[in-house]
Amino acid sequence: MFSRFFIDRPLFAAVISTFIVLAGLASMRSLPIAQYPEIAPPVVTVQAIYPGASAQTLEQTVAAPLENAINGVPNMIYMSSNSASNGIVQIQVTFEIGTNVDIAAVNVNNRVKQVEPRLPEEVRRQGVTVERGSSSFLQVLAFYSPDGRYNDLFISNYVTLNVLDQLKRLPGTTNVQIFGAHDYAMRVWLKPDRLAQLKLSPADVIGALNEQNAQFAAGKVGQSPIDQKQELVYTITTRGRLSDPKQFEQIIVRANPDGSIVRLADVAHVELGSKDYEFIGRVNGKPSTLVGIFLSPGANALDVAKSVKEHMSELSKRFPEGLTYSIPYDTTLFVEVSIREVLKTLGLAMVLVFLVVYLFLQSWRAAFIPFAAVPVSLIGSFAGIYMLGYSINTLTLFAMVLAIGIVVDDAIIVLENVERIMREEGLAPRDAAIKAMREVTGPIIAIVLTLTAVFVPIAFLGGLTGELYRQFAVTIAISVIISGLVALTLSPALSALLLRPHEAPNKYFAAFNRWFVAVTHRYSDGVVWMLRRGVIGVVLFLVMVALTIGLWRFTPGSLVPDEDQGWFFTTVILPDGATLERTDKVVAEVEKAIHSNSANAYVIAFTGFDFLGGGFRNNAASIFVTQTHWDERKVTTPQLVGEVFGKTAGIKEALVLAFNPPPIFGLGTAGGFEFYIQNRGDGGAKRLSEVTQAFLARANKDPQLGFTQTLWRATVPQLYVDVDREKAKTLGNYYVNDFNKYGRAWQVLMSAEQGYRQRPDDIGSVYVRSTKGEMIPLSSLATVRYSSGADSLDRFNNLPAVKIFGQGAPGISSGQAIARV
Repeated sequence: MFSRFFIDRPLFAAVISTFIVLAGLASMRSLPIAQYPEIAPPVVTVQAIYPGASAQTLEQTVAAPLENAINGVPNMIYMSSNSASNGIVQIQVTFEIGTNVDIAAVNVNNRVKQVEPRLPEEVRRQGVTVERGSSSFLQVLAFYSPDGRYNDLFISNYVTLNVLDQLKRLPGTTNVQIFGAHDYAMRVWLKPDRLAQLKLSPADVIGALNEQNAQFAAGKVGQSPIDQKQELVYTITTRGRLSDPKQFEQIIVRANPDGSIVRLADVAHVELGSKDYEFIGRVNGKPSTLVGIFLSPGANALDVAKSVKEHMSELSKRFPEGLTYSIPYDTTLFVEVSIREVLKTLGLAMVLVFLVVYLFLQSWRAAFIPFAAVPVSLIGSFAGIYMLGYSINTLTLFAMVLAIGIVVDDAIIVLENVERIMREEGLAPRDAAIKAMREVTGPIIAIVLTLTAVFVPIAFLGGLTGELYRQFAVTIAISVIISGLVALTLSPALSALLLRPHEAPNKYFAAFNRWFVAVTHRYSDGVVWMLRRGVIGVVLFLVMVALTIGLWRFTPGSLVPDEDQGWFFTTVILPDGATLERTDKVVAEVEKAIHSNSANAYVIAFTGFDFLGGGFRNNAASIFVTQTHWDERKVTTPQLVGEVFGKTAGIKEALVLAFNPPPIFGLGTAGGFEFYIQNRGDGGAKRLSEVTQAFLARANKDPQLGFTQTLWRATVPQLYVDVDREKAKTLGNYYVNDFNKYGRAWQVLMSAEQGYRQRPDDIGSVYVRSTKGEMIPLSSLATVRYSSGADSLDRFNNLPAVKIFGQGAPGISSGQAIARV
């Protein structure tokens, strides 16, 4: 008999259980910790830049060719893209769950390289980047100057030069980026009127910059092969790239026949400025440089967050006086609280199991034997979790909570049978254990196989549901298998060592036993009554089955329930064409309204960034609002979301929306639902807008939908000029070349000064050279007229599309809302 070996050798049984516990404890140290299993599909991001291009130009000349090439890459599920009027197009390629994201990035990059020669020259000069995306948003760091001595330009570049690289090298981070980074750029602000007076065009300035701000390989003197008398070799050096605004001002644009010289300073203002001025970051109203940290798949969120905090603590010691940082957004706080609550439940369940076992067995020695199986089974499960590549998360811990009541059953069967034999047959503990195991070894194995057969099939479910609950089911199965092994080895050995002949119970247990016997008799009488009336039993069974089916059909469904994650986000949308400065003023009002409730700890504003639609837009802003600790507030995050709607209803200049975060990051950008309406026919953006507005009008009348909205508009104010855009380079940013400073390469950008690009008729102030060498104003060659069009264009699966988002009405689950849509 298998168990006889361990009854005769109890130390060996103890060693096996100790080994299982040690293996579990060792695995716990290496297991990643997360809120949920890694179920978000891997994403690869492709980004291209076309300075000065409209959304329509980007979609037709960049997005469409790239998507045509990428479409069909192995394991791709779908792809989406956004082409914005700021000249940036982003393509998100989503792959099947389980796909190696590094291999996927290589495959996408190969497709991009095939089509890259067909892209516009400006796009090729800027470069097309392909990198793996990350849906695991870990933290947001805010860098700011409390006394205001440093501006955004200095802080952003200080972080780039001294902090960003350090954080990127931390294990567990997949991406560390500055939102709206104000990277240094040599800004050449042209004066079109001076250019016209001196009979120069922007092309002349570009040629001078390319010629005189260049790196030369001048070679060597005395380099082999040479005469044998040559004894020295000289490397020739010359001034290469310029690095200072004063050096750029001295660039010769034209040398006149009379000996006079026109320098860059005569026709332009040169300064070391920012590459981009289209973003404003704030934390609690203070201008800040915002850095996002993303977690790599499989990394331990708590360890990475701790590592970031430790490194920032060290780096901050080298900060110049007047510069500091904070961590206003940290997703690990919710992970810690979630795991803490599950561990509380786990501990409470273990205590209750012990008390119940003790109450019925009425002996500390007897209660210890089945209870010993609990820590061995649960801790040993971590070794199985580690071998399968799973993580410690709320689902695996919840599985252990549920398994406590299951793993103790096998040991109770062993113990109860040993005690029964000792009481009825008067055998010694060792002999009783041997006889008991002859009787229950088969049933214990059958119980383990039956329970395993119940949970293991869940591991083979497909889709997101399968990925989400696979770890839950497998964790229970592992703990059940280990409990069966313990019941066959440790439990009979302990029974033989610890049990004593049965003694009379004390008065308390005696009273409980009398009550329990009475309840048992009544139950037995009820069973006998029901057996004599079998038809009633069958009818009750059928009623319960029908009731179960009915509840299954009518109970609201969703992937996971919404929770109070300790933060929510708000989006602010102004009328089409609004400037960034105008948007920032409204954001300040929204910040004030949100901060009026002390339960909101941090208000992090991303002015110029559209979190819902994706990309940067002057008339949009996204605000992350984090709350105080759960123990320190009485209101929930959903209640605060509703409060934001009420407090911002009086802001007439903008649409202010507030959302709960998605239950699982990477599955949507907000709680609720989002989807695309595709245009599979003709009609362009105008027809797409008509269909979208018709759908929204009908959806917003539906009582099951809370609201349905899109941030896309097809009527943004624009100017149409019937002329080659290359002849109006001064109105946008034109990338000329690069310069070196602080050990890095930065861009040289050329555009018109602020006063020459404020009104539509400023386009006419640009002059071009005719074939006769005469300077002709652009207004005499082209007609400028007002028009309207889309500020950004989305595509989904290689077709023009519009993103729609919304949520169900109160009391309506996300599953019901999606079905209704």
